[in-house]
Amino acid sequence: MTGTPTVTSENPDAPSAWVPTRALGRAALLTGLLLVAGVVLGRVDLVVLAAPFALGAAFALRRRPSAAPDVWPGVAEGHLVEGGELAATVTVGNPDQVGYDLVVLRSRVSPWLRVERSGFAGQELRDGPADRPFATTVPPDSAVDLTLAGTALRWGRHPIGPAGARAATADGLLVSRVVIAEPARVTVYPRTEPFEAVEAMPRAAGLVGAHHSRRPGEGGELAGVRVFTPGDRLRRIDWRVSLRARQLHVAATLSDRDAEVVLLLDVLAEAGRSGGVHGAASVLDTTVRAAAAIGEHYLHRGDRVAMLEFGPTARRLRPATGRRQYLTVLEWLLDVRAASWPDGDDDQVFGPQLLSSDALVVVLTPLLEERSAQMLAQLARSGRFVVAVDTLPADLPPPTGRGWAEVAFRLWRLDRDVMVEQLREHGVPVVRWAGAGSLDQVLRDVARLATAPRAGAR
Repeated sequence: MTGTPTVTSENPDAPSAWVPTRALGRAALLTGLLLVAGVVLGRVDLVVLAAPFALGAAFALRRRPSAAPDVWPGVAEGHLVEGGELAATVTVGNPDQVGYDLVVLRSRVSPWLRVERSGFAGQELRDGPADRPFATTVPPDSAVDLTLAGTALRWGRHPIGPAGARAATADGLLVSRVVIAEPARVTVYPRTEPFEAVEAMPRAAGLVGAHHSRRPGEGGELAGVRVFTPGDRLRRIDWRVSLRARQLHVAATLSDRDAEVVLLLDVLAEAGRSGGVHGAASVLDTTVRAAAAIGEHYLHRGDRVAMLEFGPTARRLRPATGRRQYLTVLEWLLDVRAASWPDGDDDQVFGPQLLSSDALVVVLTPLLEERSAQMLAQLARSGRFVVAVDTLPADLPPPTGRGWAEVAFRLWRLDRDVMVEQLREHGVPVVRWAGAGSLDQVLRDVARLATAPRAGAR
């Protein structure tokens, strides 16, 4: 991704891109004073003394630049993940036929992009921050790249820039106005934690897939042996049973079906302080990384994965499968932001009608608001298969304020524990995110409840 280079204005009434420096003003002033004094006093030596200043300035200004320098940030193409190596450039170009004696370049960099080495192309990269000024020369009709190398610390779209540059030419007698370039965005995808889950699914809906359903079909799970009927494949004949029963029998199998998994992200609140890929994780960090890991797991198995936000916009990604959907999921997760929701608006925007009745709904929530618990209970009452993943950091520090802050924090913790137990009583399993195996037991329980006979059924 590359930023947009600056464009000089062609309006004749616009101010010039180049302005004289104090050195040119001093040279003109000194030359004028010496000439006036020489004429008034009749001294030729003063005129001779003024000649070098006048000739030097005239020689330096014999070729004046007309266009301002161009500046644009750029990012190397590639799939950058948290903790990966950053490679970016800030380019300063000289579109004129007059070389720049000196260019001072400076660029802002997102704090989540730790630049460890920087320097101009062809030079040795130096350690240090990237927001310090850099100086170089730029030949006519060419460009010079400032290379920034480091580490991406956190997922998201982080800016490199805005970048500003100022050039000097004509032996320092002319200087350009400050040129500002719009920032370029570095796309950093969340690092997917290792995640594996059992094959158990409450209800498989598709025709083919990796999950064993209770319906007969062409699958790999043996369901029993039955009498041969027209339409059965010959390769399914069980010759041992057929010879013993003196009638053709075939092996019956269960169909393998795919499932739809909906990842519902609670974005009503943020808690904890993010420390990047190697530091502490906030609620959004855990939510995004867990969603990426769960989505990658089920998409790799051939299931359909959909995304949905529980927030003011109810942002949604339609269910699909394959690698293309996985890349779309990662892009979708980059725009996850915590947003407050006015009371009374959730019923108008969000509801169970947005979710398929056969889908497994994995809700990633910190359970910081009562509306989140009400949403989980509403989904469970509507007959959806719901699993709640607790994304609140386990080591969330108490407030450091004086007075009753610590006591209030402990009471809030107790109230939240009561809320979690009430959800479990309503049939919503709540588990803490712990990477691989986090959902194994609850998936088995949900699948067992889905296949159990209902009360009153015959």
